[in-house]
Amino acid sequence: MRRPLAQQAVGWLAIAPGLLLILALTVYPVGYALWLSLLDKHSFFPEQRFVGLDNFVYLWTDAEFWQSLWYGVVYSVSTIVLQILLGVAAALVLHQPFRGRGLARAMVLFPYMIPTIVAVILWKWLLNDTYGVLNYLLLAWGVVRDPISWLGADHIMLSLIAVSVWQFFPFVLLAILARLQTIPEELYDAAKVDGASAVGRFVYVTLPHIRGILFVVILLRSIWMFTKFDTVWLMGEGAGAGRFIRTLPVYAYMRTLTYYQAGLGSAVAVVMFGILMASTVVYFTLFRKEADIG
Repeated sequence: MRRPLAQQAVGWLAIAPGLLLILALTVYPVGYALWLSLLDKHSFFPEQRFVGLDNFVYLWTDAEFWQSLWYGVVYSVSTIVLQILLGVAAALVLHQPFRGRGLARAMVLFPYMIPTIVAVILWKWLLNDTYGVLNYLLLAWGVVRDPISWLGADHIMLSLIAVSVWQFFPFVLLAILARLQTIPEELYDAAKVDGASAVGRFVYVTLPHIRGILFVVILLRSIWMFTKFDTVWLMGEGAGAGRFIRTLPVYAYMRTLTYYQAGLGSAVAVVMFGILMASTVVYFTLFRKEADIG
């Protein structure tokens, strides 16, 4: 009996650093955020009082919160759909043999490799309504008569979606391209013999093989885009037209570090966490077969 107990003790000691790290980086922050959401607390001063669920009641009646939730849904859904479509299409093209394929594969990763702040500054220069390259080309080609304010209230969401899709679709491309390279060519040869067109080969050969990886990619991109902060903040900088792309992460940041309402900001974070957890459960329930494949 002593020997098994000693072995168990050694095993627990071996995994103790990992468990402590998980507790420190995951369990404690989540638990502290939950506790903080029940307080009326200043972000910097040690002033706080227990208010229970008052912060959540306030969010329920706050029009700005619901507007931010709507902007977040529009932003995340639009970018995810476009990233998947563009990433899968680009992966299919780059999977085909052609001269310069290696260079093309390297170049298409460029958006994902550069820092976010560099990407946003580059695009804000391209989209500027006074000296931007895009407006210059549209005017030169006669597409428009007057410059378009791409960073104004009417078009800033469209610009944000375009920047995000350009920057993050290479992630989808890499995942799908890696999976395509594992599909046996014999399957495509057999499909050609059976008279399957390019669309038919994609539907009946390619799609079943990439279904599992698509399940994982969509899940990851959904979580990352719904919680995306840096790109959204840098595009709008929290003011002016930025209020038309103020998603929940930005709203939580402003409640915490602009209005100094740490409790209310934590309540927004808790709501986001709940939304993601519920969405993940529904996603796994609806696509249980793909989850098993993945």
